[in-house]
Amino acid sequence: MKAFIIDKYKSKDGGRIGQIPAPEPQADEVLVEVHATAINLLDSKIRNGEFKLILPYKTPFVLGHDVAGVVTKVGVRVQQFKVGDEVYARPADHRIGTFAEFIAIKEADVALKPKKLSMEEAASIPLVGLTAWQALIEKGNLKKGQKVFIQAGSGGVGTFAIQLAKYLGATVATTTSTANIELVKSLGADVVIDYKKDDFEKVLHGYDLVLNSQDGKTLEKSLRVLKPGGKLISISGPPDPDFAEEIGAPWYVKLIMRLLSAGVRKKAKRLNVGFSFLFMKANGPQLKEITSLINSGTIIPVIDKIFSFESIKEAIAYVESGRAKGKVVVKIK
Repeated sequence: MKAFIIDKYKSKDGGRIGQIPAPEPQADEVLVEVHATAINLLDSKIRNGEFKLILPYKTPFVLGHDVAGVVTKVGVRVQQFKVGDEVYARPADHRIGTFAEFIAIKEADVALKPKKLSMEEAASIPLVGLTAWQALIEKGNLKKGQKVFIQAGSGGVGTFAIQLAKYLGATVATTTSTANIELVKSLGADVVIDYKKDDFEKVLHGYDLVLNSQDGKTLEKSLRVLKPGGKLISISGPPDPDFAEEIGAPWYVKLIMRLLSAGVRKKAKRLNVGFSFLFMKANGPQLKEITSLINSGTIIPVIDKIFSFESIKEAIAYVESGRAKGKVVVKIK
């Protein structure tokens, strides 16, 4: 099968399309023929070796964290899916590889594709949808009437998180550029800050929750918009000791993560607010809940561009530029 292969971290060519053997599904896996995939900043960071500490992939490997496609084979223990089912998923860490014509995925990580979405639209959802779900619902416990600040509202995670937070009944503030103000308002943002003109930290006060996806400087400013007892959940780092514990990291990695997050944790403690790092996980049942929100029209996918498989490097470069509104999708079939 055709796949986008990374032979070496930080390589000058940035990866190549080549031929590799198609996978065989294990007893608890389904084999999915990939119709579409999506590009995430995570793909670029893994390719550049930024996550080697957390996810040490052995080269050569295939990139890709989002998939929509059709089940072509099922393992002997698979009960929820059959050949011909249209599905979507974010495969588990160490099992990624959606930039290919086929991928074997654990049944527990897969959900039926939302009926009203095309394959391209469905492929745009899993990683950002699960990230927003795990940040706002699982970790953030966001409740009706609370106030949440979601950074970068026109990005992949932002466009989904705004809609989910509105569904939960929260008041939503976000940052975006002048060009995207109407887009984030149409998704439900109540307070929109043009980051080119205003400083969010002077405008926002007394927030219950912050979803941080930006750099360390923005993270520190964001701690100050929280009310005492409020929580900041960061998906862009730094990883904290709880996360190191969760992934069963070796002692020296635990030590590194403790040191990396020491400054932020200290500032949060001083301000009497919470800080935690989220590295989203594959989760079929949560994806199923997201499917029902999409089928009911509560959440709509936001797609900027669709690239061909041959133009996948161009697609990754476009995501790296930070200009994308919503998601960037690659059509494979």
